[in-house]
Parts: sequence; structure tokens; C-alpha cells
Amino acid sequence: MRQLIAIIISFFMFSCIPIRVAPNIEKDKLVKAKKFKRDLPRKYGFVFEDPKDSDEFYKFINAKYDLGFINVESNIPVSIDNNTYFLSFYERERVSKTINLIPIAIDAGLKSKGNSTILEDAHTSRTGRWYLILIVTDNSFKDCLNPNYPNQNKIIEYLRDLKKEYLTTHNYIETVLKRND
Repeated sequence: MRQLIAIIISFFMFSCIPIRVAPNIEKDKLVKAKKFKRDLPRKYGFVFEDPKDSDEFYKFINAKYDLGFINVESNIPVSIDNNTYFLSFYERERVSKTINLIPIAIDAGLKSKGNSTILEDAHTSRTGRWYLILIVTDNSFKDCLNPNYPNQNKIIEYLRDLKKEYLTTHNYIETVLKRND
């Protein structure tokens, strides 16, 4: 009887086993892009969570820099302290995935009695978060977000201002008007 109670208590205590956990980035973070997501370049990236819909940053950058929907995601020339840098961005999803033991146990009990399973969809749960990864290079393709780069602090400050503008702008016509001022 004690073993049964211990098993039931352990099921409730450890009913979800995380397999993968998406990072919780509250503000922004400077990371190696390749370590954040394998398909990204081997450069440092300025990463922040994107609460907006898909392709919103694409539309924002297109409106802000007047690109005409041509080469919007890579090598966008930006001027920081009278120097020209090239901004590229990537939108990626990171997933949190867990195994739920209670639905698995219930279905195993049903199956052992000859009944069909009813909770197959609840065996695992998956939630995703979207992130924007910004990468900046100079004319000689050096990684400008590398901690050893001379103007790294100015570039990070520019990217934080860009992020703030993106998150506070709801209508991208505002960016066109700001650009024309």
C-alpha cells in the first residue's frame, strides 16, 4: 500500500518532464548566433523575444530604411557614428517540449484493460517562442558585436534603440514619417 501511495505522489510531483526549454530573454542578450540556433552564422547576435506576429520586423525594417522589399533581411546599410555597418536579421522559433506522465499512465491503464487510448494528444506538450537575432558587420565583414570590436557598445546601443522603436511602433507609417523628419 505504501508503494502505491509513493508512486501516486511521485506521479503528481514529477508529472511533466521537460525535454527542451526555450530561453526566457527578458530584455535582450548578446550570444553566439550559431549556439542559439544551429542554422545561423558563426557571429555574435543581438537576440530578443519577438511578441509581434510573424514578418512584422521584416515590414518594420522595410519601412524604416525604405528598401522597397528588396534585400530586407540581409546587409542593410545603417549609419552609426558616421560609419556604415550592415545589419542582417533572422526570425527563429525555440520550442519548449515536455512529456506528461499522467496522461501516459492513464492511457497505459486503459490499454492494459483492452480499451482504446483517449489522451494520446496530451502525452507531450509543446509551446514556442519567437526570437529576432540581429547581426552587424562592417565593410570588411568583421563581426561588430564581438566583444573585441572597438565600437561594439555604440552598435549595441543602436540595436537597443531599434528594438525599442520596433516594439513601440504599431503602424509602420510612423517610421516613414520619422525618417522624413
